[in-house]
Amino acid sequence: MQQTFTTFEITTRGKGLHDFTGEVARWVQGSALRDGMLTLFARHTSASLVIQENADPDVRGDLERFFARLVPEHDALYRHTLEGPDDMPAHVRCALTQTQLSIPVREGRMVLGTWQGIYLFEHRRAGQTREVAAHLLGE
Repeated sequence: MQQTFTTFEITTRGKGLHDFTGEVARWVQGSALRDGMLTLFARHTSASLVIQENADPDVRGDLERFFARLVPEHDALYRHTLEGPDDMPAHVRCALTQTQLSIPVREGRMVLGTWQGIYLFEHRRAGQTREVAAHLLGE
């Protein structure tokens, strides 16, 4: 078994899904490992990772609108408001999604479905610079 590690830096434009599938695919293909398991980990509590459809951009917009309705800003329930009205909802959205993904790698390529892409799901209104740690273990 061998392993390799890198960090992806993703600059967001605010809330929404930011596709970084291509960056990950290039890194995996450029590694010496042909078969194994890729782990991606978002190092944040107000952004998450999702695998989602990459063909129709309406899917991304629909997801954002659904989460806005499910986890609204300015809810009287929230006590944590020091970082602005979008911060606590961002933490809730993160808790409802995931910060880690595991993706099989075969013959130097991620085993994703035809319409699947890897997205950082930004939950804050303002643009951010996010880090995603990547670890590939295999042969």
